[in-house]
Amino acid sequence: MSYSQDINDEYEKFIRRMNPPRVVIDNEYCKNATVIRVDSANEHGILLEVVQVLTDLNLIITKAYISSDGGWFMDVFNATDQNGNKITDEGILDYIQKSLGPDSCFTSSVRRRSIGVKQSVDRTLIELIGSDRPGLLSEVSAVLTHLKCNVVNAEVWTHNTRAAAVMQVTDDETGGSITDPERLSVIKRLLCNVLKGSNKSREAKTVVSHGVTHTERRLHQMMFADRDYERPNDEASSAEEKQRPDVNVVNWHDRDYSVVTIRCKDRPKLLFDTVCTLTDMQYVVFHGNVDAEGAEAYQEYCIRHIDGSPVKSDAERQRLIQCLEAAIERRVSEGLKLELCTTDRVGLLSDVTRIFRENSLTVTRAEVATRAGKAVNTFYVRDASGYPVDAKIIDSVRHTIGQTILQVKGNNPGEMNQTPQESPSRFLFGGLFKSRSFCNFGLVKSYS
Repeated sequence: MSYSQDINDEYEKFIRRMNPPRVVIDNEYCKNATVIRVDSANEHGILLEVVQVLTDLNLIITKAYISSDGGWFMDVFNATDQNGNKITDEGILDYIQKSLGPDSCFTSSVRRRSIGVKQSVDRTLIELIGSDRPGLLSEVSAVLTHLKCNVVNAEVWTHNTRAAAVMQVTDDETGGSITDPERLSVIKRLLCNVLKGSNKSREAKTVVSHGVTHTERRLHQMMFADRDYERPNDEASSAEEKQRPDVNVVNWHDRDYSVVTIRCKDRPKLLFDTVCTLTDMQYVVFHGNVDAEGAEAYQEYCIRHIDGSPVKSDAERQRLIQCLEAAIERRVSEGLKLELCTTDRVGLLSDVTRIFRENSLTVTRAEVATRAGKAVNTFYVRDASGYPVDAKIIDSVRHTIGQTILQVKGNNPGEMNQTPQESPSRFLFGGLFKSRSFCNFGLVKSYS
């Protein structure tokens, strides 16, 4: 760590000793939610830290009021558990207090900004990004199995013809991280070859490390750096525009703010996704209002760039709109939700995704986890051609994998019968996936 960073950390500790953060959790004030208020000395990124702690606990934020003008940060969140009930679990309440309250104030900025990050000392971290195409997840998994790597945890997103994944793997024989430089080089080279495929027009990238990461934030950063927010064609079809979230940016000249408004179908972790993108784009939220009590979510932010200026040009405004749209769309869970739970073993992910591929199922998103020796995986699948998922195919897949091992979850009857919404060019690893329930894309007014 550099000398200047040491000085900054010491100054930050001093400020926090003088103004320790305070967390108040109230289960009496609101009828339908737990009210969480966080007061703290203000700094860039603190809003994301708070939202990250709450979303990592899988809490649902139904309302939020944000204020960070001047040197003080004050946020109020109405939150519930996943069942819509108030938060009463003492372990969760204690974790919130310790993560955001006075007990956290003496840690360095580096550690504080790693809230929710899991050390990967005993695991090797693999980051992948490349063009989406049929069977990509199956091919990647097969290569890792061939190289005697066990996928312990992974999250896979697809958006706008691009695919990104963050994977934690272990050595099949030792159960620990892979440290041999030559072997790591082979893993990186072979995976990069798989990602490149026959598409030479877009870059593919593979990173192998033993560092730390917050998976979801890292996926946002990877896809943002890959410019997945850029549409293949400037002129989108009317059907595509109807599926997009309604994002608007206008300048409030009297207060020297840019005002961002977002309307779209509500879903878990939506607030994290938008705040993460604003933070990574170097915007500061000074005031905000979030309402997600119904099926539709509304978010409004008064922002400035970190240099103190509002949005300066129409090009900057359009880029901000595109990036927020992409952040919302990346995690949209379109398709039939399948959950797999069985004893973990090397090659399990490869076998499962191969069966999906052989039955013409496309995976639009995947979450892979290992808990106490059990593989707990979630896949969102659709028919590769864009036609309705055939119930007989799902039954066949479940019969092959195991009826009790693979379960259909949250099944909307429409998922099996809906009219195809995508073109026949839909990729097996999840091509352009967007929610059919997004509001109409509103006409954006001039920023000036």
